[in-house]
Amino acid sequence: MTEFFQYLASGLVVGCIYGLIAIGYTAVYNVTGIVNFAQGDASMLGALGAVGLLGFGASLPVAIIGAVLGVGLLGVLTERIAIRPAGNDVMRGIIITIGVGVAFQGVAVLVWGTDAQPLPAFSGETPIELGGVTVPPQAFWILGSAALLMVALYVFYTRTYLGRAYRACAMDPQAAGLMGIPTRVMRGIGFLLSGLTGAIAGVIVAPIALMQYDSGVFLGIKGFVACIIGGFGNPIGAALGGLVLGLLEAFATGYLSSGFKNAIAFVMLLAFLFLRPGGLLGEMGTVKR
Repeated sequence: MTEFFQYLASGLVVGCIYGLIAIGYTAVYNVTGIVNFAQGDASMLGALGAVGLLGFGASLPVAIIGAVLGVGLLGVLTERIAIRPAGNDVMRGIIITIGVGVAFQGVAVLVWGTDAQPLPAFSGETPIELGGVTVPPQAFWILGSAALLMVALYVFYTRTYLGRAYRACAMDPQAAGLMGIPTRVMRGIGFLLSGLTGAIAGVIVAPIALMQYDSGVFLGIKGFVACIIGGFGNPIGAALGGLVLGLLEAFATGYLSSGFKNAIAFVMLLAFLFLRPGGLLGEMGTVKR
């Protein structure tokens, strides 16, 4: 049972990271219909940006906040400069996001090189033992940050005027535009949320897993699979899909072999695409063009 709970704790921590990446995917998809394949690279930039600000003498909290806000602003600029000129062509937008992700990786190589960069743990590195289960202190930061962010997003979507306008654009952007909702602003907000959630995921996981220029590719793939599992376009489903994927990977690694860890993601991707393409909870809304 000790092993079981150890795997359970590891799966929950990893699943929270996948869930945050997946929520970033939904933020863009809901208002544009575009799958933002630069989402994982936003996480990489968030972590490396915090490392860079630490190198300039900033304190850890200032470095984290600055990096997260910077990546959020970069998301808005991406929508304005790269996505908006492409119009409403979804396929063209998806291809552009792939190119943007490659550009982010190139910038990361030029600025930070190819070596993995460390980010200090938020509250020390001494492991905490709970009932025989050993957990690093950073794991509690990951769980707490993910929970708070998901609650904040839920409140934003359901309790604020701006969030309701955003959801209206997700359900039918043309009708929302006719009702006076600024759809272009909502698209910018979608990319802002995407950048913020991706950067937060990268920053909180960096003290456990060192970050380098190509780390975002791995995170992006896992976040994409989490979206498919939970329901593409559904933030709650994306978070649930991340937890499911994280737990499956942890138990497969512990009880079978570490070689099955990455295979689990692709097996789940194919299984849901063939058997339940809508995911566990379905989509929040369908973007109509």
